[in-house]
Amino acid sequence: MIRSYIAIDLETTGINPQEEKIIEIGAIKVIDGQECGEFKTFVNPGRKIPQRITEITGINDEMVCDAPYFEDIVEELQDFMGELPLLGHNVIFDYSFLKCAMAAMGKSFEKDGIDTLKLARKIIPDAESKKLEYLCGYYNINPGNSHRAFDDARSARLLYEKLYEQNPEHEGFLKTMKLQYGIKKTAPITPAQLKYLRSLVSIHKLTLKVPLEELSKNEASRLIDTILSTGKAYND
Repeated sequence: MIRSYIAIDLETTGINPQEEKIIEIGAIKVIDGQECGEFKTFVNPGRKIPQRITEITGINDEMVCDAPYFEDIVEELQDFMGELPLLGHNVIFDYSFLKCAMAAMGKSFEKDGIDTLKLARKIIPDAESKKLEYLCGYYNINPGNSHRAFDDARSARLLYEKLYEQNPEHEGFLKTMKLQYGIKKTAPITPAQLKYLRSLVSIHKLTLKVPLEELSKNEASRLIDTILSTGKAYND
């Protein structure tokens, strides 16, 4: 059994890591089977949080408006993770968001991982659902606040232990897997979008954290919609 790892979970504005943003990070450092460190923070996504995400997570714009941006905490997060593998429920989701966020800063991010979702599918194939919340009930794990990053990270850690207790001989506990996510090239902001956004920023007297020239076409489109609907950029 892999006994040292980072149990991690993210909450995000959506499911596409190349278009959506991280809004919360929760992580637990486990060394030799013992918890020895925690990392948890809201993250300012620089945009409005969709209502459907607030309904799922309970996280709203007010909760993240004064939170650090990802680039402000990335070094601390990397130091916390070190060389340890990542453990999570559908861990590739969390890895893909971290990889895209770091790639946007010109940083590479490669990790091995342990996926409790894949383990659950193999060890308890007859379970009615393989969702984390359901499996917490299945194994009588206290889920805390489900769909919140830190509590879900801890739930995944405890689920890993329960799955091992049920089938300690399973080969999935012997080694980590290489996490892989390919980042597709995104179209840059168009000249028309750049001109229009410069005008909006001037009219609304906004100060942006990210230079307009660095936005993708999709990011620019969402920023235009946000400014037009609210008069704010959510990163000013």
